[in-house]
Amino acid sequence: MSTVAPHLSVEKVAHSRLDELNGKVAFGKVFSDHMFVASYENGSWQEAKIVPYGRIEMAPSLSALHYGQAVFEGMKAYRNPAGEPLLFRPEANFQRINLSAERLCMPPISQEVFQEGLTELIRLDANWIPTGEGSLYIRPTYFASDEFIGLRPSESYKFFIISCPVGPYYSDPVKLIVTDKYVRACEGGTGAAKVAGNYAASLLADKEAKAQGYDNVIWLDAIHHKYIEECGTMNLAFVIDHVVVTPKLTGTILNGITRDSVLTLFRDMGVKVEERLVSIDEIAEAFDSGVLMEAFGMGTAATIAPISTINYQGRDLVLPSVSEYKYSRAVGEKLEDIKRAKCEDPYGWAVRV
Repeated sequence: MSTVAPHLSVEKVAHSRLDELNGKVAFGKVFSDHMFVASYENGSWQEAKIVPYGRIEMAPSLSALHYGQAVFEGMKAYRNPAGEPLLFRPEANFQRINLSAERLCMPPISQEVFQEGLTELIRLDANWIPTGEGSLYIRPTYFASDEFIGLRPSESYKFFIISCPVGPYYSDPVKLIVTDKYVRACEGGTGAAKVAGNYAASLLADKEAKAQGYDNVIWLDAIHHKYIEECGTMNLAFVIDHVVVTPKLTGTILNGITRDSVLTLFRDMGVKVEERLVSIDEIAEAFDSGVLMEAFGMGTAATIAPISTINYQGRDLVLPSVSEYKYSRAVGEKLEDIKRAKCEDPYGWAVRV
């Protein structure tokens, strides 16, 4: 055991499991050697440590299991041309996890705990960052840890960070189906926060979509069942007559970091962008009139995912070949180059570890 910084201890594995990897690994199933763990108790953050990846002991009365106080983030690490590790917009993830925590009445994670734990963990497991097209997916998770049955905010919490080497989340163009049977979130709810319960509530619709041959669902608003919100794994955008149109943030969808990055890049590339209400009927009409040029998703795991098919009211809207998707391809290539420091980064998004 050695101390590399105040309040942060590091216990290294005796032997790395990296050598055991053979070829491609499934997304989210093989984890790096170490994890970062910190505790919040008695009104302060304490016991910050990096330890070998492993199980976390918990009591059956754990508050998060009963009352759902759990939030998380998704982020990635890449390599620059020199092989050095880079994080993409870690400050944005830090800010968003605390916004999610605030919505669930959880105390904020201190910047020192988040940044120091993240940085030292990635430095230690830097060899797990794939070369070539792959990346290291990073999952910070924060949950209530009181051993107590009773409806109130927890007084103690656990925060951990784990990581796993990944390739593409979607290896092929995505097929989505519109659901008007279920809703994901409504105004005043937790839709804008990255809370675990939002994803639990989406699983049945996702299961039914896959049973019908689709990859995921397109959620509509809870009031009118008319306006597009997001997909279960990513924000959505459409290119209609050379204009990039994406649902505006109304408090019911996630303020995606990839979404924000993509819209920023489009505007700087001189592409017109509209953030507004987008009805599913507008998309169907644009398809019928021949002006729906592209549809794509935006997310940390999914990156830029071209959408080939949208099923609406039993009808498949089959879009043009994704090989013709010049807008999403151009912005995706630019974004990847910035993430890997292959081009100028005027935004300061790629942070060297």
